[in-house]
Amino acid sequence: MAAFDHGQRNHVIVLQEGYSHEEDGDETAMRANCTCTLVRCRDGTNIIVDTMTAWDGEHLRSLLDNQGLGIEDIQVVVCSHGHSDHIGCNYLFQKARMHLVGACASHRDLYLDLFPSEKQDAELTLDSNAEVVVRRTPGHTHSCVSVIVHNSQLGGRVGITGDLFERREDIDDESIWIDAGSESVKLQRQERCKIAHLCDFIVPGHGPMFAVIETMRSQLKQDADLSA
Repeated sequence: MAAFDHGQRNHVIVLQEGYSHEEDGDETAMRANCTCTLVRCRDGTNIIVDTMTAWDGEHLRSLLDNQGLGIEDIQVVVCSHGHSDHIGCNYLFQKARMHLVGACASHRDLYLDLFPSEKQDAELTLDSNAEVVVRRTPGHTHSCVSVIVHNSQLGGRVGITGDLFERREDIDDESIWIDAGSESVKLQRQERCKIAHLCDFIVPGHGPMFAVIETMRSQLKQDADLSA
């Protein structure tokens, strides 16, 4: 593995921005793939979040190679939820010490109870400095999780949220994330508000990373209050 200068920060690197849009000429079909993100922790842990579709294996290898990493250099795989465009290349990472798909953690055929159902706000630390954590953020699915990166190279907290947020525009237009599918609109509104108040930057499931500003937090608080 090539040497990497962390500069005492955890680095969040979007390997590929996700997208979702109606298929041309067919309003009953969509084209979609997830945002795929690499977290290079300052303790040397490498985490990949959401692994795209099963047809993206060679592309993902190439994206990691551009970062000086091989498949074997990834220690932890996190999938925000179990939809096929977020878990497709998990099979590549057979040397990882842990795979998480939503709140389900496993290694080979061993399943670990790391997110007890009675502890809704439970967090799982992924690095030795306790700066990169996974937390439940249900809504899009009931088992959804997000990765929160403290002490990032961007100068603030980064939330890698999967489809809790589809893209930046869904803050102004709720129909974007609701129409994308939500197992609990009430929970998703509440979790969107929590993450926006916790984080300075958000990596959404199907669009570019964006900075969180106060008007967004106010809008999301107003939305959450609708479900109180």
